[in-house]
Amino acid sequence: MLIPITRKKFEELIPLTATADQYKYYWGKFPDILQRVLISVAAVVAVLILRAITGGRFEIIIAFLGAAAGLYWLWEPVYRATRRNWECRKYKYSGFFRGEVLDLFVTEELIGKEETVNKQGELVIIENRERRINLDIGDETGFLTTVQAPLLRIHRSIRRGDVVELLVMSNRPDLSRISFVSDVFLPDNDLWVSDYPYVRKDIFMDVSRRLGQQSDGWRGEDNLDNEPRRRIRKF
Repeated sequence: MLIPITRKKFEELIPLTATADQYKYYWGKFPDILQRVLISVAAVVAVLILRAITGGRFEIIIAFLGAAAGLYWLWEPVYRATRRNWECRKYKYSGFFRGEVLDLFVTEELIGKEETVNKQGELVIIENRERRINLDIGDETGFLTTVQAPLLRIHRSIRRGDVVELLVMSNRPDLSRISFVSDVFLPDNDLWVSDYPYVRKDIFMDVSRRLGQQSDGWRGEDNLDNEPRRRIRKF
């Protein structure tokens, strides 16, 4: 089942600036934080050198650059999340999809490579792999997509046939071809499956509850397109 939603509701679900969950996602672990701090320090040093070269001219610009450089470690996650949200918001049309888990399986994916030197002085490439859960999602109309995310213990509760909900995005008004999908919500499990938290969970869950209460033709005036409910086909 697919229900088109208005642009206003879509922008509420996927805001332009970083949400708390998105900031946390890009905040990273200690090595990521340390890397940002080192970049901040190097940038501040570069600004100080620039100030010495200019002889104290352009003080306002130099001060602005210094503040931005010194706080780089803090605002860089906001920038990365905002840029990712902006890429998502480029799609012109969107809809709220409800289907089910058709299949699920676990794979190991290559997420990066590291170069190191062994005891013999030889260059060795180490592959970093991560176990990921894959959900094949679809409905009775033939729509089918696969969502992948890092495998967590809480994913053990997922079963074939579980109800799933997500946002779909397209550049076609009738949503006849889906270009992108958001993170997945399983309402019966109260569980999210995602690599990146695209949607505002509180707003999404509110929409989910309203959809559950009015599943036989839910079309609120303030948040759905004033058009007949449409279905999407496999892509």
